Amino acid sequence: MSPVADEFVARPTLAREEIFAGRVWDVVAEDVDLGHSVVRREFVAHPGAVAVIAVDPGDRVLLLKQYRHPVRGYLWEPPAGLLDVVGEDPLDAARRELAEEADLVAGTWEHLVSFRSTPGGSSEEIVVYLARDLAPVPEAERHVRTEEEADLEPVWVPFHEAVAGVLEGRLHSPTAVVGILAAHARRTAR
Repeated sequence: MSPVADEFVARPTLAREEIFAGRVWDVVAEDVDLGHSVVRREFVAHPGAVAVIAVDPGDRVLLLKQYRHPVRGYLWEPPAGLLDVVGEDPLDAARRELAEEADLVAGTWEHLVSFRSTPGGSSEEIVVYLARDLAPVPEAERHVRTEEEADLEPVWVPFHEAVAGVLEGRLHSPTAVVGILAAHARRTAR
């Protein structure tokens, strides 16, 4: 086993202030004792998220074109969403997001990777799953999409083209980049 591994051990927090309470996440400031000094750090307190790399029998990955206002653009992303249901298991959230955003259910699920999107400014952790053996959600049970999800544009991309899109810098969504490369790494390791 490699000696290089992240350690999630919190340093003592001496004070915490909520600077902004948002609909989805908050901005907080904490005074942290680093042992040799106390520093104040402001960051986004985030509930976490999940993403799904859905691969069909034709070896295509599902990507959804979605507007992301903070970056002022449309990104191609896998189905994904927040861990915003209290106590919900990440795998259950991934199942929910695949059904809500892609009208699909999967018979096979595998954990691909978990990562911290911006550890210097956010507590967000994203858990990415690989979903296969896909089937459509019955029409009567489909989720009604609103807001940014209302005009999601789905496309099935040959897996090798999705990998090329990441490596050539055409795909920028962190869930797409990390998820597609993790699925590619898993394939090549077998």
